[in-house]
Amino acid sequence: MLSRLYDFMPGLNTLLHYERKWFADDVRAALSVAAVALPVAIAYAQLTGVNAAVGLYSCILPMILYALFGTSKQLIVGPDAATCAVIAAVVTPLAAGDSVKHWQLVVTMTAMTGFWCFIASRFKLGVLADFLSKPILMGLLNGVAITIIVSQFSKVFGFTFDDRYLLERLGGVPTYLSQTHIPTLLMALFTLGVFFAMKRLKPTWPASMFAIAFGALLVWVFNLKQFDINTIGTVTGGLPVFNTPIYDIGIIRELVVPALNLAIVSFVSMMLTARSFAAKNGYDIDADKEFRALGIANIGSALSQGFAVSGADSRTAVNDDSGGKTQLVSIISAGIIAVIALFLTAPLEFIPSAALGVVLIIASIHLLDLKAIWLLKRKDKQAFYLALATLFAVLFIGVIPGITLAVLLGLFQFIRTVMRPTDNILGVDIKGVVRSLDATDKAKSVQGVFIYRFNSPLTYFNAGYFKRRLLEQYARQKDDTQCVIIDAVPCFTHLDLSVMAMLADLDVIFKKRGIRLELAGRKRQLLSWFEIAGMTSGKDGIYVHSDLYIALQKNSVSQPSAQVNLFTTHPNEGTAEQL
Repeated sequence: MLSRLYDFMPGLNTLLHYERKWFADDVRAALSVAAVALPVAIAYAQLTGVNAAVGLYSCILPMILYALFGTSKQLIVGPDAATCAVIAAVVTPLAAGDSVKHWQLVVTMTAMTGFWCFIASRFKLGVLADFLSKPILMGLLNGVAITIIVSQFSKVFGFTFDDRYLLERLGGVPTYLSQTHIPTLLMALFTLGVFFAMKRLKPTWPASMFAIAFGALLVWVFNLKQFDINTIGTVTGGLPVFNTPIYDIGIIRELVVPALNLAIVSFVSMMLTARSFAAKNGYDIDADKEFRALGIANIGSALSQGFAVSGADSRTAVNDDSGGKTQLVSIISAGIIAVIALFLTAPLEFIPSAALGVVLIIASIHLLDLKAIWLLKRKDKQAFYLALATLFAVLFIGVIPGITLAVLLGLFQFIRTVMRPTDNILGVDIKGVVRSLDATDKAKSVQGVFIYRFNSPLTYFNAGYFKRRLLEQYARQKDDTQCVIIDAVPCFTHLDLSVMAMLADLDVIFKKRGIRLELAGRKRQLLSWFEIAGMTSGKDGIYVHSDLYIALQKNSVSQPSAQVNLFTTHPNEGTAEQL
């Protein structure tokens, strides 16, 4: 019973077996995490378009829940730039300027995101962590970072964007700059100066928190509101209060697909962070349990009237750098933020919007890594173009359509790889090991035998391509070919009747030319599939062998002396090359 509870709540196992020697490190790390999380949560609340208190609510319960249900000891969950940008892009047009409706739609979308994560966990879809490839995620995060940076210029320069989309905003830069509010710009520059001064003088201290605190202190002491410097306004503290939705229930339909997109992106981003720190600290994480933990954290955030959360790489790095050992760091950090949210919200109303804009721009610059995309051009041009397409999609058509397009691009890339994979003609080297024929001449073709490998699972949509490639490659061979052997291991992975029908057609084609068609590998599976498809094996049909070495041994007539070694070599010696 206890083991099942630990399996459901991995963090609880760690906390119940907590060692006293970890406590000092965890407390120190928790103070550092809270110091970084507090200004970021307030800034991301502004980005999402809700009250600053909502940003605090989004830290407390989600951090506690993840500490209990997550499998990473270092990961800190909380508001994330990409997550908040996605929510704002979806909710803002639906809310049509109604702040209460905006907040409630944010909470609803957060709950739906958690629901999708929880469903994915139930269906063991943790493999989705590998669904968005690294190039797609690179393009996505860079696009989101640029979008956030441009959007925060309005807070830094003190004007309001009339245009919704990035291109229109960039096109109107001269007009917008002419509306610059000098006191607001000076406040932004002051915040920036404090940030860099703290980074230089005290690199380990939370520079963002001090920059915002000094900005708020300046507003309070000198009453800078009289100069029309905008602040975040009154922050209602205390416990979150549930509000009955005031919007048409039908509007939820508009949130279903964006919430699904958000769940996938949040999970993939979180897993990249969680896996990297788990590898660094020498333990494993469970992708399906992480999906469940993310879902529970988001549902918890919605219940506490917060917005969607994900793995926070910057706060996780702070935790790790500060020596955090266990999930207790999240619980202590949540407790500190809870005290502030309940009792110390009054000073928050003096925080200038320009200061938050600077903090968001700095956070987004850390997300920005255009150099990494450019380096892909030399390493993998296909990955480079994929990252670039995702980046421009997010910039030109918006965050949500960009994410959708990114997912589709990843899917199309996979389909293209499966439909048009590479293939090889095989031979044997002087030691008798089966390997690909290439320009190195390390392997030679086997006299009278043509060996073909197709590097993708065969299914109905690539069966025609397989047949065409096999016949094309065969046509380039010498006329003395007596046998065509297909390496069945990489391509015959599942039963597909269309593939079986294609195989029967190939058998007919080769029999008319007096050539035997044989398969090597997966003998038991193939024979059972032949029976289901009504095909014949053996002398009157297609020969099926256990592996390539046995297939070659059966066709060992007139072998060159260099290749005779093949048949005295143990089959296992060629396994690495064969597979």
